[in-house]
Amino acid sequence: MNKPYIKVAISGAAGQIGYSLLFRIASGQLFGPNCPPVHLSLLEAPAALPALDGVEMELADCAFSHVHSISKNSNSEAAFGDADVIFLVGAKPRGPGMERKDLLAANAEIFSVQGKAINAAAGKGVNILVVGNPANTNCLIAQQNAPDIRPEAFSAMTRLDHNRSLAQLAQKTGTHTTDIKKVIIWGNHSATQYPDIHHATIGGKAATDLVDDKWYKEEMIPAIQQRGATVIKARGASSAASAASAALDHVHDWAAGNEDYLSMGVVSKGEYGIEAGLVYSYPMQCTGAGEASVITDLACNEFSMQKMKESEAELRIERDAIRHLLP
Repeated sequence: MNKPYIKVAISGAAGQIGYSLLFRIASGQLFGPNCPPVHLSLLEAPAALPALDGVEMELADCAFSHVHSISKNSNSEAAFGDADVIFLVGAKPRGPGMERKDLLAANAEIFSVQGKAINAAAGKGVNILVVGNPANTNCLIAQQNAPDIRPEAFSAMTRLDHNRSLAQLAQKTGTHTTDIKKVIIWGNHSATQYPDIHHATIGGKAATDLVDDKWYKEEMIPAIQQRGATVIKARGASSAASAASAALDHVHDWAAGNEDYLSMGVVSKGEYGIEAGLVYSYPMQCTGAGEASVITDLACNEFSMQKMKESEAELRIERDAIRHLLP
């Protein structure tokens, strides 16, 4: 029997990104007004359940017509049971004196548990977006711990980097982000990611003809790679609303389709010479209904291939650091 709602599960639901995301989902922005209402399944650590109570109260007080029902859990299997879409937002942040390998190890425990829970309880047609950082390797951990779920169901979020690239190009050229097509984020959601404009167009013209190569290589690329740190320096906290907006964009286009190139971290099958099995951001074509495929016929110049390989090398290091925790 079909459910009268779409079940959307969100881990870390009381955190800053989760809080920013929930109200937009509840308002109907994720799937649109003509889709069934949503059941919001909210997952938090036991210590954060009182805060989650407050979030639930606020959601109720909004009287959203698009919300069918709400449930709260600190148990992953209960939260993910029969879910159609899962946002894995909650992750352990880097603390004082913590190295990246320590962060990877700490999150491996979280995402291995959640991967097992998805495997045991989620609907077999589920789609999962990993937002919590380090997103690519967290996605790999979850995916490896869910062997009964198709690998294509898992993706890591590089849409925030994609959106940031659109904004930078629009500001530089005095255009609107809607005028810009075919931007690509390759690789890891980290300082090695590669924002590629060699295939992009702005108002139908080649982006590389409209911006200076020196600006692109020496200003735009580092700005995108370091944007998260820049936001933290400015506001004293990491990106939240923009990350939530990117997560919504990612899943909306995954579900509804989009003719433009979209950037998504997916399980590599060896495209462009990237090691198979890594979760790597590629240019994707989303055709709707949760289906997406890597655009495989792009010509990549020597500069691009160097940058793409640098990010692959970092992902290999991250994978090897937590390999002993993989099934």
